[in-house]
Amino acid sequence: MCGIIGYVGARQATPILIGGLRKLEYRGYDSAGVSVSSSGASKVVRCRGKLAALEEKLLKEPAPGTTGIGHTRWATHGRPSDENSHPHKVGPISVIHNGIIENHRALRNELAAAGAKFSSETDTEIFAHLVERALVGSADLAAAVRKSLARVRGSFAFVVMSDKEPGTLVAAKNSSPLVVGLGDGENFVASDVTAILSETRKVIFVDEGEMVVVKASGVVVTDFEGKVHPREPKIITWSAVQAEKGGFKHYMLKEIHEQPRAVADTLVGRIDLEHDDVLFDGIDLDVTKIKRIIFIACGTSYHASMVGEFLVEALARIPVEVDLASEFRYRDPILGPGDLVVAVSQSGETLDTMEAIREAKKQGAKVLAISNVVEASIPRLADYAFYTHAGPEIGVASTKAFTTQLVAMALFAIYLGRRTNKLSKERARDLLAELVALPTKMREIVESGAQIQSLARRYGSAIGFLFLGRGSQYPIALEGALKLKEISYIHAEGYAAGEMKHGPIALIDENLPVVVLAPRGPYYEKVVSNLAEVRARQGKVLAVATRGDQDIGSNADDVILIPDTALELQPILTVLPLQMLSYYVADFKGTDIDQPRNLAKSVTVE
Repeated sequence: MCGIIGYVGARQATPILIGGLRKLEYRGYDSAGVSVSSSGASKVVRCRGKLAALEEKLLKEPAPGTTGIGHTRWATHGRPSDENSHPHKVGPISVIHNGIIENHRALRNELAAAGAKFSSETDTEIFAHLVERALVGSADLAAAVRKSLARVRGSFAFVVMSDKEPGTLVAAKNSSPLVVGLGDGENFVASDVTAILSETRKVIFVDEGEMVVVKASGVVVTDFEGKVHPREPKIITWSAVQAEKGGFKHYMLKEIHEQPRAVADTLVGRIDLEHDDVLFDGIDLDVTKIKRIIFIACGTSYHASMVGEFLVEALARIPVEVDLASEFRYRDPILGPGDLVVAVSQSGETLDTMEAIREAKKQGAKVLAISNVVEASIPRLADYAFYTHAGPEIGVASTKAFTTQLVAMALFAIYLGRRTNKLSKERARDLLAELVALPTKMREIVESGAQIQSLARRYGSAIGFLFLGRGSQYPIALEGALKLKEISYIHAEGYAAGEMKHGPIALIDENLPVVVLAPRGPYYEKVVSNLAEVRARQGKVLAVATRGDQDIGSNADDVILIPDTALELQPILTVLPLQMLSYYVADFKGTDIDQPRNLAKSVTVE
């Protein structure tokens, strides 16, 4: 969740650190700080609040020097405060850290008994104490860090700097993202490639259990025991410009409008119209051995996985289960060689999902990852990886990463259906043609925001919303409710429409807007019956329906019409008005849309 940036070179470090942290703001944070070394003495400047507060403090307390580390913190151990902000300094050692040290209490008690004095409530400061003590009997900083790593358990990405070894950073990773950037006479380390993309496109993604010594002259990658791991750098192909707002008021609005392009990019090279099939380059699944598919995911990716369940069972007739990754390994799941686990994560770094993958592999299941970030931890941990091509998504509330996940689900289901012979060539041809047509239909929706903006003003003062959908629209109802609560802070619930009479109907009155997904299809008449039940209780109905529907207007107070498409692909279109409604309601309320309170883009703690 937190952001990490480090620099070693000839330039002044502070502007580079602040610039990198600015690129990481989307991850969510509540405090920020830097530690910069000059002539063997480091200075720490940190404070609670946004980067603007840190920059103002740096004007009064400059931190010159050509080596430094910076951090944005999302509170886990200890409340947001100046004292709990990173970096933490103990003697000559400065440390920044993402993740959680699970045995922090035992280590704190041990260190306190040995005379250590703590100035914060954080688990991170414990590691600074460990390194400081290990440095006394160690040959260098790398050896001291290696010795300290042997004492801690948990998920972490550490970056350590020592006044006794100027011009050196030591970083280590376990279940938390870390990347090294290679420059000319300077090098970088960060938690996300976005932070260093304006400085270099040549990077090394740090693997699990690896440590990196970073100097201006070069970097050395080893395991925690000191064995060198030779690594070839990779070149990042997308530019920093792609992560800018491009004239939109918020990143989220920009990313909503980018969805037609993102879907088109995800389809490129994967549709074989000549053979009515899907191409999965580099993924050699033996479909005949798959007896069951288990999707594991969290949040928005979980909703995409629920749509995937409908698609795979309908088109390939393979049994599917969908599990919350955060619960998966704690329920002692039964897995085996006939199971394919599909791990879905936008960032590719979701710790709950990573731990679920480890449990699945331990029990002999194969794992396919669906991720938007190339070389992230989850696709590297999986047996197979399918990448969506949404591009960088800065807004915390996911939009284009979600719709490209839905496209990935459709491609996956068609791929399986063709190989199980449950999907005919003719039906596959129709679905693939509809997939190709989707970007144009999506563009029609996202470019007609004036109506939704007007509806947002009308409904934006409500204190609660109810979202209803049937079949594959039920996960979209959940997603619509999640988006609204994430960025507007209005309480919202998503329900299967048939369940409305089993409880939620008690909430309905003239003050509760009910958003109903009612596209043309086999559930249409049932959904219209649900609308009638709502209106009979004076509820306000906003319906999302198929263009050309002549009847829906008499059953709803307001209607948003979308283009027609294949039943299986409707969720990709119906979610767009819900994203836009959430955005415009939040904009009407004046909330922090791109960085909603308490949320982070990449969840790297359990």
